[in-house]
Amino acid sequence: MPVIKILPHAEICPNGATVQAGVGSSICEVLLDHGIEIEHACDMSCACTTCHIIVREGLASLNEADENEEDLLDRAWGLTPQSRLSCQAYVAQTDLVVELPKYTINHAKERH
Repeated sequence: MPVIKILPHAEICPNGATVQAGVGSSICEVLLDHGIEIEHACDMSCACTTCHIIVREGLASLNEADENEEDLLDRAWGLTPQSRLSCQAYVAQTDLVVELPKYTINHAKERH
């Protein structure tokens, strides 16, 4: 079973974390299932950028981003070539290292 290592984030995951992920699960689902409260304002429907992550290791193992995801990512804070929307990035057999950006475009956080 692949592992996702989450780098420390001051608010969401101060100590970082390492979690097991089921193949075929979205990174967003995996993080939420393990109590890492990543924002997902559109309820994982690929309509916002609040679940933006940076995949530091294992990016090539993920499914390709479609045109809609790429268009949305253009609005994400701190966009990098390794950026993905975690609701659209599906885990394969490879371990991943992800970084949660410091900010999102959301002005208010929602509790789900």
